[in-house]
Amino acid sequence: MSGLHIAMVGTRGVPARYGGFETAIEEIGKRLVLRGHKVSVYCRDAGDGAEKQSQHLGMDLIHLPALRKRSLETLSHTGLSVAHMLRNRPNAAIMFNAANAPYLPVVRAAGIPVATHVDGLEWKRAKWGRTGKKYYQLVERLAVKLSDALIADALGIQEYYRDKFDADTVYLAYGAPLQTQGRADKLSQLDLEARGYHLVVARFEPENHVHMIVEGFARSNSRFPLVVVGSAPYSDHYTRLVHELGDDRVRFVGGVWDQDLLDQMYANALVYWHGHSVGGTNPSLLRAIGSGTATNAFDVGFNREVLGDSGRYFADPSDVARLVADAEAEDSDVAARGAHAQLIARRYNWDTVTDGYEQLCQDLVRSTAPSPRKAPRHSARATHESIGAGR
Repeated sequence: MSGLHIAMVGTRGVPARYGGFETAIEEIGKRLVLRGHKVSVYCRDAGDGAEKQSQHLGMDLIHLPALRKRSLETLSHTGLSVAHMLRNRPNAAIMFNAANAPYLPVVRAAGIPVATHVDGLEWKRAKWGRTGKKYYQLVERLAVKLSDALIADALGIQEYYRDKFDADTVYLAYGAPLQTQGRADKLSQLDLEARGYHLVVARFEPENHVHMIVEGFARSNSRFPLVVVGSAPYSDHYTRLVHELGDDRVRFVGGVWDQDLLDQMYANALVYWHGHSVGGTNPSLLRAIGSGTATNAFDVGFNREVLGDSGRYFADPSDVARLVADAEAEDSDVAARGAHAQLIARRYNWDTVTDGYEQLCQDLVRSTAPSPRKAPRHSARATHESIGAGR
């Protein structure tokens, strides 16, 4: 099949500066362009007056505004994106986030085949009130009913949709960037030394358990600092709580936008601490294991799915304090665990992930893409075997 026009809708867009969806679009989109496809990415206008790029890594960027309110930001931007897309008719669309499912009837009525990347269990996030949680439970059902295909980035998400809705999904995880060089020349910018700090990279949201990691670390006798990268775009209260739980060994550095520096921070940490619990396969976790860093994670299936026996797991602050002591002990196994984690990371390959997206889009265009309830399970298994799940 000749080159397709593929639209990527429903995220903040690229360049990737925010989260997993944006990272996936950047990595997959640039590879699809190199394979001869036209990729249009809908980007959220930050409203800061900055000059907007019309292209990024070969992808065409369409910048549209959004309402600056948490409950309406995604939906308002996606609505404008869908209106634009209807006038510019791609061959296929990938809709990211089940929250955008109310627009699926419009897309399909226009004859544009669409796959929905359903993301994690968004209704479990603490930031949503009762109405928000009900909304996310509703849109899960809409995504199942109205999408031409569903995409899951974790086996746990795949199992959830199968168990709850009897719906199959195509399993397409993220890729893990691999670091083979041990550079540390930029660490001095933050007064850090290789293997002389613990690291957290996360948005400050309760389900990411930054508070638990900080509290447990403060209880420990660690001789190293805990460096916390991230912020809370919508929650000053939670940010204050996290800061109050720490002590003078906990260093909050905010966002780190220098990707080379951030790579070095991952690669040279003694331990990476991962508290995410509801979002499926997490790019930050893959980035950590791809750098060969030992990882301690919140004890939930999504994290065990990736880390397997290379990880150590915590469920409360006492576990964190104990694991800090283990990591800093003379007989610590962090080096061996980091090497094992990097072997696991090699199974998560962006080229293989792109193969899956390309095949899915070709199937959508041929109108042979299975409905979520009829999807042949071999599609998910084949991708799983290629990319691996660290089990």
